[in-house]
Order: sequence, then structure tokens, then C-alpha cells
Amino acid sequence: MKQALYILFGAAFTYAVSLSLGRLLFQKLRLRLYRQEETPLAFVCGSACLSFILFILAASQLLYKGVLLALGVAVLLTAWRMRAFHSDAPSLPGLPRRTLWLYLPVAALFTTLGFLHAMAPEMSPDGSTYHLGLVARYYRERGFSFLTTNMYANLSQGVEMLFLYAYAFGKHSASALVHFSFFLTLPFLILNYARRCGMPTAGMAAALFVFLSPVVAIDGASAYNDVAVAAILFAVFYLVQIWDESRSNALLIPIGMTAGFAFASKYTAFPALVYVAGYLIWRTRALRPLLIVSVCALAMFAPWLIKNAIVAGNPVSPFFNQVFPNPNVHISFEKGYVESMRNYPGLASRWDIPLEVTVRGHLLCGLLGPLFLLAPIALLSLTRQEGRRLLAAGLCFGAVYYTNIGTRFLIPPLPYVALAMAMAFARAPALLAVLVLLHALSAWPPLMKKYCATYAWRLDRLLYKQALRIETEDQFLTRTWPNYAVARMIERLTPPGANVLTFNQTGDAYTTRNIIVAYQSAHGNKLGAIMWTPLISDYQPTRHATFRFPTQPLRAARLRQTAAKTPDHWTVNEVRLYHNSKELPRAPQWRLRASPNPWDVQEAFDNSPVTRWGSWQVAYPGMHIEVEFPAPASLDSVVVETSTDVAATRMELDGQDPSGVWHTIQKEPVITEAPPPLGLRREAAEVLKERGIGFLLVHEDDFAAKDFRNKQDLWGIAHAGDSFGFHLYKIQ
Repeated sequence: MKQALYILFGAAFTYAVSLSLGRLLFQKLRLRLYRQEETPLAFVCGSACLSFILFILAASQLLYKGVLLALGVAVLLTAWRMRAFHSDAPSLPGLPRRTLWLYLPVAALFTTLGFLHAMAPEMSPDGSTYHLGLVARYYRERGFSFLTTNMYANLSQGVEMLFLYAYAFGKHSASALVHFSFFLTLPFLILNYARRCGMPTAGMAAALFVFLSPVVAIDGASAYNDVAVAAILFAVFYLVQIWDESRSNALLIPIGMTAGFAFASKYTAFPALVYVAGYLIWRTRALRPLLIVSVCALAMFAPWLIKNAIVAGNPVSPFFNQVFPNPNVHISFEKGYVESMRNYPGLASRWDIPLEVTVRGHLLCGLLGPLFLLAPIALLSLTRQEGRRLLAAGLCFGAVYYTNIGTRFLIPPLPYVALAMAMAFARAPALLAVLVLLHALSAWPPLMKKYCATYAWRLDRLLYKQALRIETEDQFLTRTWPNYAVARMIERLTPPGANVLTFNQTGDAYTTRNIIVAYQSAHGNKLGAIMWTPLISDYQPTRHATFRFPTQPLRAARLRQTAAKTPDHWTVNEVRLYHNSKELPRAPQWRLRASPNPWDVQEAFDNSPVTRWGSWQVAYPGMHIEVEFPAPASLDSVVVETSTDVAATRMELDGQDPSGVWHTIQKEPVITEAPPPLGLRREAAEVLKERGIGFLLVHEDDFAAKDFRNKQDLWGIAHAGDSFGFHLYKIQ
């Protein structure tokens, strides 16, 4: 029970500080709102302020519990002294009591279900890996570090900053409850906006349409950020509509802040900036409102872009790496990742998406509920100005859905569709009530499992014992969540600071060790390739390309790739330079260059058969590797050791004579086949150890898992432990 109190304090303290900052901001700006609007809008705007402050503290390495506590106490005391919670604002039109009393028990029941899930130990797939894994790391290290081995650290993390604040006091579940507070805020935003527009009955129904949606409920009760982003976007829309009525310049400040906070919370929320800019231009044709909003928005999201530019070498990492070349995320990975988000495994056709996102819920990870099969009815609201504005906003915020077709990426446009649907039935409140009740029944866990897929992501049980810690966190997670058990095994069997290489995500949030997933960074990609080289013959340096030519002095030599329209990447395992059959010894004075990927060129000159330089993108004419000598060197042959997976590439050899003139030495090398070097497994393990990797985590279903298990002596590894099919090996 003591732990439960810490959890509740962490979440409640974060909410109170965010709300207080918002109320202080509104008081300072003298905004005129209705009383019911003040709290939800102030919470969202205050969250933006708190997130910004926490970014500054993280960048300054000041994430200490005492600092965070003092910050919160100072904000609360200031709000109390300034009487920020005192309000004489008028009230919105009342709600129909009969309908209200019909809906309240439904809302209370699902609130309880979601609250208990949020307070229970965090075990969501992404929440227990990178969302809270990064939060835990930032808190341990007192701020941001130069973390380049996890692409998720490059995403904007505005909401995660709020998670971090709660985490300092109540750990993982407190963070999940912060997201739950956004989940509770969103329906009130929808309802109050509808009341402002004179549609209270439709507002109540629409709020519950969204609140009861299974994917919204499970997402909102987990340490994700999709529901928070939906609430932030709706606050942007709401504030813009209020501004359109009053044309108050003071409102432009929170509008800009919330729009910037949306982008600072999730890249896919950038349409908030487009929506606000477009709306202001449409309604005013003036530059000053746009300038005010732009400055406020920039203050919210620019810090994240600056952080990425400094740490990752790309302000919008892990995307647009072709525009911002860097050593931390490969272009090939980005293209593969983007393609995978647009094409989920098992989805046979785009025509399957409507049923997947409404009824089935397995392939696209969650369901909206059968109610939203009626979504086309929302088009009937186009006869009203409010309906047109709702659907225009929904279309804008949902336009990025094609970038990730998972069901939860439909959460941001869902409120607008839901309210437009409810507007279409506004003159039939009895029918709206029936739809709400049917929607509630379809979302109740025992009934939902009758029609949705078995493994659809959803709330499926009441976790009151776990929420109250009657069953401890360790007992529950060990029993139900394999990733937790694996993370604790790693914590138990590895020393502090250990680097563990794996090919699968695991429960990063529950270990202090550095988990390097092979596909999450350029560094991980290279480590993974080193591990695969002994196991995949196509990666081994068995293809030798030899350029022989009359002896000549050269200031530099350049290998140039000439093939066009090839699907292969260009890779080079080793470049060897000869004169009179003797290899020139490598010297630190040699200047090595490569294009693209100049950062890894040393891999082609390190004498290791398990490392190789790679373009990490499809080969094109003009790619090259170059070595420049401190003084002209006499050469008569160059041997390029490559692998069979680059057979479609072509190379020419260029040279620079002592006068500085470049010329083609030879256009076609002689290709010969060589046997693979011996001892590749031990070489791979030694290279990994040299690069700081002390342990390997291999799942029994991973490629070549049996090879690791049965040939430990050849690898130079020792089995350290296993859990739920994962095997931990120590590199000797």
C-alpha cells in the first residue's frame, strides 16, 4: 500500500503542477473562458509549460528529486498566493439531466477499469521498453546524455517529460497515470466544446464515443502518448475556435504553445502547426497573429530539434537522413522502418483496414469499436458550419495516418469524427443514448472477447489487487510479462554499466543496463552485421577483386562504384594496397575518405574479416572509397575483399598522380573466389568485446540461436542464464 501512495502522489503532483502553471498563464493573459473550460484547457497548456521546464532541467543535468519537488512546491504556492484557481467566469449551458444520469454510471464504470489498469504495474509493449526506458535512464543520469544507440531517444518526447516528473516520485505506474489524466481530460474538452456550440447532448455522446473506444482506453491507461497528443490537438482546435469568436491576441500565446507542444510530443502531430497557420491566414490575412503563434510554437518544439542536431546530427532524426547525413541512423534502416509502418505483417489488403480497426484489432494492434463502422454518417454534419470545421480539423490531423496504419494512429482524428457523428444524430437523443449503451456493451471486456481477435490490444480485466499492490509489482510482472523477467535476469547476472546486444526489444524500463537492439541504430546495425558474418556466407570476404597495373607513384587511390539500377548496397570488407607483391603497411598518416558514410571508412582498413564498410543504401554511380598518402607511394596492385551479396555492384580504380591530376587506372578488376577465413566466430566475439559489448541476449527463435547454444567454445561465450526463451551469454 505504501508504494500505491507514492504512485498516486507522483501522478497527482504532476497533474496539480501542470494545472497550476496553466491557471497562472491564463490569469496572466486575462483570458475569458467559461468556468468549465478553464481546468481542461489550463491542464493542457500547463503541461506544455512543465514539459518545457523539464527539458531545460534535463539539458542542465538537474533531474534530482529535490529539485523537482522544490519546483512543484514553488509553482503550487505561487498559484495559491496569486489566487489562480479563483474564477468568476460564467458557466456553459447546462447538461440535460436525464441523459447525464444515464451516462454517468457508464463513464464511472469505465473510468474505474482504466484507472486500475493505469495504476497496475506497467507492462505495455512500448511503455515498458522505450517510453519509460528512456525516462528511467534520464532520471538515473540526471538528464540527457549523448545516447546514439536507440533511435527512439531521437523522437520528440514532450509528454515523456511529464512521465519523468511523475516517475521521480512514483516510478512507472505514476507515469502511466499521468497519461491517464490526459485520457480523462479529452472527453471534457469534447463535451465543453459541444456545449459552447449549443450541442450538449451530442457532446456527451461524442465524449463517450471516444472515451469508451477500446484502443483509446488501453492506450490512455498505459505509458503511451497517443491519447495525450489527441487531447493536445483538440485543445489547439478548441482554442482556435474561441479565438475566432473573440479575436483576442492573448489567446494566440496558448494556441502557439499547444501547437508547438503537439509537435514536441509526437512528430506525427506536426499538422497542428499547419492547421493553426492555415486557419489564421484564412481568417485574418495578417502577419502579426501568425508571427505571435510561430514564436510561441517554436519555443516549445525547437529544443527537441536542437537536441537532435547536437546528439544525432539530424534535427528530425530518425527521419530524413538523406537530407541530414549522419553516423547514427542509416538511410536503409529509415526506408525499411517507414515501409514497415505502412505495411503491417499479415494485412492482405488496404480494404481490410476498416474491419481491422473497428472489430478485429489484432493485425493493427487495437480496435476503435464496431460503432465506428458508422463513421461515414459524420458526413451528414457538413450541413452545419461546426460540422465542416470539425471534419476539416479531423482531416488535417488524420492526414498522416498513412505513415503508420496502426489503429492507435487514428486516435488523434477520432474526436472530430465522433462529434460529427453525434451531431448527425443530435435531433434523436434517444438514438444517441442507444448508440452509447451499445458502444459501452461492445467495449466491456467479457463481451468484447466474443467478437474481437484473441490478441487484440485492449483492457481485459480488473487489476485491483495489482493496482493496490496487494500482489506486488515483482510477483505480478514475473508471472505475466516475460519482458520484465528477462530484464530482471539481465539486472541480476550482469555488472553495472554492462552493454547487452540483442536482436529483440525487452523491458528496458526495468533494468539499468544498456540494452543495444541491433536494429535501433547505426551502431546496432554494425554490431548485428558483425554477429551475422560468421553465420551468413554472403557476408564473408570470399570475393576478391584485384586491380593490376604498371607500377606508378600515386598521391591517392580511389575505388569508385559505377553500377546503376542495382538493388545491392555497396560494401567493402578490406582494401589492400601492394607494391612488388608486398602489402603497404597501414599508417596513421593515411587520410581515408568515403562517400557516402565517411564515418565507417576505417572498417575497410582494419584487417578484420568480420567488419566491413557499407554504403547502407542502394548503390549508385559515384560512391567511392579513397586513401590519400602523406607522400606519393608506388603501387602496382589493389585488392578489394568483398562478399557475394554485392555481386551486382561494379568498381573502377582511379589514381591521383604526384601533380594532383586524377585518372582512371583500371576499369575492370579480376574477380576470384577465396575460402572464408577461419575463426570467424571468435573474431566476431572479440571485436564486439573491443567495442564494449559484454553480453549477448538471444531468443531461442532468433536466427542461428542453436549455433550460439551449441558452439559456445567457438564463439568464446559462456551461457549465463535464461528466462522465457531468452538466453544470456557472456563474452569471455
